[in-house]
Amino acid sequence: MNSYSAFSLGFAPQMVKPFLVDENGTTHTYADVERETARYANFLVGLCLQRGDRVAVQVEKSPQAVFIYLACLRAGLCYLPLNSAYQQGEISYFLNDAQPGIAICSPAAKPLFMRLCAEAAVPHLFTLDEKGSGSFADASANASTEFSTVESAANDLAVIIYTSGTTGRSKGAMVTHGNLVSNAQVLCDAWRMSANDVLIHALPIFHIHGLFVALNTILLSGGKLIFQRKFDVRAILSALPRATMLMGVPTFYTRLLAEPSFTRDSCQSIRLFISGSAPLLLDTFNEFRDRSDHTILERYGMSEAGMICSNPYEGERRGATVGKPLPGVALRIEGGDTGGIEIKGANVFSGYWRMPEKTTEEFTSDGYFKTGDIGTTDRDGYVAIVGRAKDLIISGGFNV
Repeated sequence: MNSYSAFSLGFAPQMVKPFLVDENGTTHTYADVERETARYANFLVGLCLQRGDRVAVQVEKSPQAVFIYLACLRAGLCYLPLNSAYQQGEISYFLNDAQPGIAICSPAAKPLFMRLCAEAAVPHLFTLDEKGSGSFADASANASTEFSTVESAANDLAVIIYTSGTTGRSKGAMVTHGNLVSNAQVLCDAWRMSANDVLIHALPIFHIHGLFVALNTILLSGGKLIFQRKFDVRAILSALPRATMLMGVPTFYTRLLAEPSFTRDSCQSIRLFISGSAPLLLDTFNEFRDRSDHTILERYGMSEAGMICSNPYEGERRGATVGKPLPGVALRIEGGDTGGIEIKGANVFSGYWRMPEKTTEEFTSDGYFKTGDIGTTDRDGYVAIVGRAKDLIISGGFNV
């Protein structure tokens, strides 16, 4: 199974079609994706990086950052996204723990990364800014734009996502090519995604919501992104008439509701609003439905499993629930009516990076992953998240 070809190269007849329209008006076609990811993949391989080597990236959101992610998938390398808010102590830990073969940072962070990369013995360091410029762009500019995508098996490592644990050090969730492909395929089907879709992308790309859920499904369906560097309610309102979908965290929707210009007329072209990464309040769910005539589709996922549950595209979307388990996901509640949520499926990660004991601890004897969330299911199979096994604070859709 080759995740990159599943996401993009299968749309060769549509290569001239726009893939990403940046907020500055620049359009990148699917042909551009093919060419630029080939250039980056050739450059990375030219640094003598081998299959599975980690590529640590802490940069601002840009189309070029997306291309680096896809280039890693093409080259059989392991992409390691780092939250742009991480500071010295966190960065030092991640570099020493993951031992990447290369780090890419923002130009402003270069002095810090130079010192930390030297301490962690990271052999290569490059920069990339929010405009796609920097030493990485300069160094890769003359690389070939043709690259034979490395064949990747379902269990080959694709990404390491560090989780924000409530106790102890952060754990690197090892996400495979099979995890990415299976989840994207299921979501495209569940949400009826097609080449006609235009998704407003205002999420960060160091987190699974913006990186996996939004990008991978659009690539697989052959749709288009309206690419916004950050959430700006005015920019969202301006983009709504040109879009068919919006994926966001609950604060996106509360911010829209605070704008008098957000009306039924303003979102006539939208066929689906999706919310996740944090609980959507029932009041917000109801007010949004009444104001827009759209019912938000709430779903549930996590770094270790991608998407796990979703309210239905067709059928009742129940407020204060995250819907039912997605096809291929087995979900059970430990202890009966209310308890720990445990899951199994092709979407579930392979384990924690260099933590075999922790991996064993977090899986049951019959192979179910213990999510750490407390949930309940109703008679119709809808799942509601009612708490955490350990204390956790969610801010803006991120665990802190």
